[in-house]
Amino acid sequence: MKTKENKSLFLMQFGDTPQLRVIDFLIDNQFFDFPVTEIARGANVSYNSLKTFFPHFIISGMVVKTRRIGKSDYYKLNVTHSFVSNLIKLDWILAKRTALREDLIVA
Repeated sequence: MKTKENKSLFLMQFGDTPQLRVIDFLIDNQFFDFPVTEIARGANVSYNSLKTFFPHFIISGMVVKTRRIGKSDYYKLNVTHSFVSNLIKLDWILAKRTALREDLIVA
């Protein structure tokens, strides 16, 4: 796996684990659905690693199956899930805080 040069604020704050990389990828792309292979590629997580914990995301309701194309199931972040909606808010708070801090440095 290639290492990501610029980690997101989310990953810098909470750590860089495969589970958090997947959540971060899905938060960044919350309006789209993806097959498991694309989620693994986009999150920079091995497919085998993703298959170990992804079922827990589905069972908990954090991720929902949206459709099936051929043999591939497509999944999307469940933005109506209370935990997920709070993570999205937290991601926005981190972004705003960092942007405000950079504005203060420039001024």
